Amino acid sequence: MTKQSILRSLALVGAAAFVLSSCGAKFRPLTSKHVTAEPQPLEVRGGEVPAKVHITFPAKSFPKKATLKITPVLRYKGGEKWGQTHAYQGEKVYGNDVVVSYKEGGNVVLHFSVPYKSEMAKSELYLTFHGKIGSKSVKLPDLKIGSGIIATEALATLRGVHPAIAPDGFQRIIKESYDANIMFQIQQSNVRSSEINKQDVEEWAYIVQNAKEAPDQEVSVEVQAYASPDGGAKLNERLSEARERNTTASLKQQFRKQKLSGVAIDAHYTAQDWEGFKTLVEQSDLQDKELVLRVLSMYPDPEQREREIRNISAVFSQLADDVLPKLRRSRLLANVKIIGKSDAEIQDWVAKAPGHLTIEELLYAATLAKTPEEKMSIYQVVNKIFPKDYKAYNNIGALLFAQGKLDQAELWFNQAAKRADNSVTKMNQGLISLAKGESDKATTLIASATDVPELGQALGYLYLKQGEYAKAETAFGETLSNNAAVAQLLNGNYAKALKTLSAVATPDATTHLIKAIVGARSGDVKLATEALEMVAKLDPSMLSGVADNIEFAKYLSNPDMARVLALAPNMLK
Repeated sequence: MTKQSILRSLALVGAAAFVLSSCGAKFRPLTSKHVTAEPQPLEVRGGEVPAKVHITFPAKSFPKKATLKITPVLRYKGGEKWGQTHAYQGEKVYGNDVVVSYKEGGNVVLHFSVPYKSEMAKSELYLTFHGKIGSKSVKLPDLKIGSGIIATEALATLRGVHPAIAPDGFQRIIKESYDANIMFQIQQSNVRSSEINKQDVEEWAYIVQNAKEAPDQEVSVEVQAYASPDGGAKLNERLSEARERNTTASLKQQFRKQKLSGVAIDAHYTAQDWEGFKTLVEQSDLQDKELVLRVLSMYPDPEQREREIRNISAVFSQLADDVLPKLRRSRLLANVKIIGKSDAEIQDWVAKAPGHLTIEELLYAATLAKTPEEKMSIYQVVNKIFPKDYKAYNNIGALLFAQGKLDQAELWFNQAAKRADNSVTKMNQGLISLAKGESDKATTLIASATDVPELGQALGYLYLKQGEYAKAETAFGETLSNNAAVAQLLNGNYAKALKTLSAVATPDATTHLIKAIVGARSGDVKLATEALEMVAKLDPSMLSGVADNIEFAKYLSNPDMARVLALAPNMLK
């Protein structure tokens, strides 16, 4: 070894030993035993790579007149990301930096965080130092304090979130009910002609007739006969039964005249209409109605109820005049079903004359379409025919969002929002804000969409990107998607994650990569290797990063794992 090389080696040793002299005082070596970084390895959380660095300056290691600047830096292929510089000073330095005692040393903590990029998966975290004594600066060697990043969170993607579709209000069967009452005199069951021929009963019968004759309607009829609670249970039983029988007979006679003999009548009776009585009392202005209602709640036995109410003489008189007569009745009920267009009819109209369909029928037609292109075509027709309605604008934006055309999607969402302040579009605008990194704005928009069915997916993804894994898992609920499985995995619920992944409707290479990570974390090498074999079949290029993925680090020497990794394209060359 030459003298020059010896001198060069001594210089390097001096630098590595982190030695500076100052009036006899020296920086003592600051090595990896004095520095710890957590977590180890680093891990993506909330889209960031955070680290907490603990540094211990030993006693008599920091000269009184020295200053030291420490800056963390993450280095990876193709770039590096610098963190905040932290400055420290000795006891005899005039300044505002953190003072480190020469005699006792000290402990300090550095915080580091940078936005994650996929290139950082294989990276190293360093501390860089710049020492200074007086005006003399010394560049000191960097110290590596971490290697590699777990980036499993990044497997959850915005593409895995379904944007909200403005729903159609189409109902193939619309149910409507119409009623009328035939009233009876006290303790009478005969149907008076004045009742069967009164206007509201005739109008009710006309509705039944129209529904029966209409080609797109179905009708059924019910008769519910009642007796007022006064008079005793046995009497009211016979009375209500007779009222039901006589009402049904009168209706059948009326229906024969209207050629409605085919309309079936379903008849029932209630001996003592206590429920109706309670409702009418509640709606009345009786002076002591609270007392009457209290009797109803205290005494379930009908006969005792009647006795107690009769004992309130002033009230019973008013009940006999204003309430009880309204309970002596037969209620006529017509249940009408309006039958809308069939799927085939709607699709036929869309192809031939979409202008003859309502907006709800057109929006429903889009749900019948088999391809995104067909859906887009229908929504464009809706947008043309109903330009003031927000739904088509929103749904066109949703289709563009699903295609990854976020800029175009945003324009359509904005147009939808101009036409109506609605939670569906707000959620979608929240997803756009997430894509832009506008977390606060995204949170406000998504949180306002409480009534949107797709909210769980959006909220789950939002929580994932905020590093709130427990909240994310809860928000996803029973959603069966890659994103939901990532939340469950990162929250430590491996069994639920595996169950979700096994039920994903159209599993892709990412589905199986997540499943492989579940296997690796739970120590199931067989599951991990079998899942990676599926990754190799669906997208061999994804295997290229597995060898550098820390999730699989302890299994790389496993023969089965090595066999699978050999299928990666970069290993086949």
